[in-house]
Amino acid sequence: MRASGADTAGAGNRKRLLLISNSICHGRPYLDHCADAIRQFLGDGATVTFVPYAAKDWDGYARQVRGALAGFGLKIESVHETGPWPHTLPANPALFVGGGNTFRLLKTLQDGGLLGQIRRRVLDGMLYMGSSAGANLACPTIKTTNDMPIVQPANFNALGLVGFQINPHYIDADPGSRHMGETREKRIAEFHEENDQTVIGLREGSWIVVDQDRATLHGETGARVFVKGNPPAEWDRAIDWPA
Repeated sequence: MRASGADTAGAGNRKRLLLISNSICHGRPYLDHCADAIRQFLGDGATVTFVPYAAKDWDGYARQVRGALAGFGLKIESVHETGPWPHTLPANPALFVGGGNTFRLLKTLQDGGLLGQIRRRVLDGMLYMGSSAGANLACPTIKTTNDMPIVQPANFNALGLVGFQINPHYIDADPGSRHMGETREKRIAEFHEENDQTVIGLREGSWIVVDQDRATLHGETGARVFVKGNPPAEWDRAIDWPA
């Protein structure tokens, strides 16, 4: 089955992405659960541009990420440290977009004029790593985020680096729960009442690696694939997914 959505064929033949469901797993330090994947993806000694816009405190967020990734042998240059607003995207070989509020992240990138720049650079070979909100940003839109719209972006269109949507932090329904609110599966079904893109319910502890136009699932917890008009199914790790 091929995911529908943004057309990334041809122009995206150099893209490489690491899309992580969550930055912290219970009882483990920041990004520790996917440390080996990050090292393999980014390599040793790389300088990484960090985008802290999903959080309010850019300085504090940059310190957290710099401290965590320094142990990986990586140098972090936060985009907000490059100069006054609007910020400039440094010419580094890799980019990390951290988690937080996806609406705030998208609005700030739109306001700063960086959304199109990031897309062009990734399609030209810059490595893209995104966690939670940063994973949402790689999709055609941010419509499958779990976040509240605390700010209003110009629109919901994101980077369109993959043809599917991601729902990070995906939680399976508990049949014994007395909670009467909508399950995550129900929310995705509502999305498909108005939209056509395939949705990947990416559980905490898992991540997706995109190499050119193929996506592979990694981690311990797996993911569910929601294709409009079909019942949900587990992502078979033996099968790559078209990106």
